[in-house]
Amino acid sequence: MEVRAAALPPEADIRLKLVIRSANDPKRPLIISSLSQGTSHYLIQKGLIEMKALCRWITCVGLVVSAGATHAQNAISNVELWESFGFDFDTAQIRTETVAPGVHVLFGVGGNVIASIGDDGVLIVDDQFSKLVPGIRSAIRGLGGNAIDFVINTHWHGDHADGNVILGTDGSWIVAHANSREMMLSAQNINVVTALVAQPQTPKDGLPVITYDQTLNFHFNGEKIDLKHFGPAHTTGDTVVLFRGNNVVHMGDLFSVGSYPFIDVGNGGDIDGMIQACESVLSEISENAIIVPGHGPVSTSADLQNYVSMLKTIRKRVARLIAEGADLDDVLAAKPTAEWDTTRGDPVRLLDRVFASLKR
Repeated sequence: MEVRAAALPPEADIRLKLVIRSANDPKRPLIISSLSQGTSHYLIQKGLIEMKALCRWITCVGLVVSAGATHAQNAISNVELWESFGFDFDTAQIRTETVAPGVHVLFGVGGNVIASIGDDGVLIVDDQFSKLVPGIRSAIRGLGGNAIDFVINTHWHGDHADGNVILGTDGSWIVAHANSREMMLSAQNINVVTALVAQPQTPKDGLPVITYDQTLNFHFNGEKIDLKHFGPAHTTGDTVVLFRGNNVVHMGDLFSVGSYPFIDVGNGGDIDGMIQACESVLSEISENAIIVPGHGPVSTSADLQNYVSMLKTIRKRVARLIAEGADLDDVLAAKPTAEWDTTRGDPVRLLDRVFASLKR
């Protein structure tokens, strides 16, 4: 075991990289965690309680438990991350749900996909992973569609846009916010708190060929389709897609159901932006709108309103704790998400990112 450390000022964003490796195969990580300084409960669980005091003032650049080898700054791919959640790409099936005439939601592994199928052709919102593109195409054919004409990316994360390269190569026009295209032009690291995810540069054929800054309008399959960007939120390049004629909205990862959302603070995401974007959507839609989250089942405007109320409450509680001098350990101990944990699961990832967002 080796720890290399350097003193940092108190306001620095301090992280601990912990990798547990197999003695039989040191090159293959078994557990990779990127933990902010307050998550000492994790260290306790792993028998590393003696590191708690050090994590108050040092960055552990590489802490490895292995057969004598030391590695630093390890990362996993988007596919490996989702496999760690228990998903099997080789056996994954695409399930479809029709939410309006000619508008369908496709569920697989990764972000939810919307497909608009009609006389003008096929337009989809997000394309999950490259491995799932054949299944997505098959599902679209089963719904009466043919080749995919347009792909709209709600943002640049691989679980929503990894299929770009296959579809772009085959002639689909890819559309995204300008900031998302900019992020795709080079390799990116995403700190998802439980792991550091390395996303490679997107090949040329997978890049958006149409971008916009604030709004973009399609007139396709008999309805107006609005693309809107509300500023930094989940990422700096989020797109909300509103199918005006059918009263359907794809929120991307601004909205999640059944789990807490992730905010990519390391790449410019922002808790206040998440709240503002969702409130802006609510101001534009009717009470009977059909809301498609980035992850989870199809929902309603009431569900989105309750989600915004939850985020505002959590943000207020964490901000109050920070004002009182709390560190992340204190925030976690205060359980500011307690009433939602039974339905949304472990809050550590959200609280870590809200804390980081508010401390900037």
